[in-house]
Amino acid sequence: MNQPKEPGDPKRLRSGFSRRGFIRGVGIGSGALGGAVLHEEALAEPPAAAAGVAGPGAVSITLQVNGKPQALNVEPRVTLLDALRNHLNLTGAKKVCDRGTCGACTVIMAGKVVYACNVLAIDAQGKNIQTIESLSTGSRLHPVEAAFVRHDAQQCGYCTPGFVMAAKNFLDKNPNPTMQQIEHGLSGNLCRCGTYVGMRQAVLEASKAMKGGPRA
Repeated sequence: MNQPKEPGDPKRLRSGFSRRGFIRGVGIGSGALGGAVLHEEALAEPPAAAAGVAGPGAVSITLQVNGKPQALNVEPRVTLLDALRNHLNLTGAKKVCDRGTCGACTVIMAGKVVYACNVLAIDAQGKNIQTIESLSTGSRLHPVEAAFVRHDAQQCGYCTPGFVMAAKNFLDKNPNPTMQQIEHGLSGNLCRCGTYVGMRQAVLEASKAMKGGPRA
């Protein structure tokens, strides 16, 4: 009696062996072997250690701020603005654009206006730094601050400290300015609320209060 053949496989051997079964068996065996190897490698390989903090740590620096030495520990990447606000609690300079564009963080350093967000604190050592906190004495405002109040030269207020510091430094160097000179002198600061007219008038008035006086 002839042994029946597997349907669709005319070359099946009488021993029961077929190409289809062989291929299926090889696939299963390879998968099991591969899984065993991977499992052994996973057990043999120790877990990866947690990544450590890259880069230098905090260093000791001393800043001369508003006439007083201030010792603090900061990482070399910390900006002067962050050092003033986060380490010395001098929050007058505002962190707005943080890209050296708007001027809200303007302070006076070594007699020049600078964007504090563009200066590394570690590079500001040995230079006299003046912030808006130093201008008023108790309830007595600086002439520039008082003029800003009288001319309503602020709205949201974020840009105001930077403008005041820029105006103060400008008048220190130009005590008798024209309106055109004032406009040019404050061109490094931006006001999103658009109170430029009031600020320019305030600076002109402050020049008189600071014993300068306008020039035609």
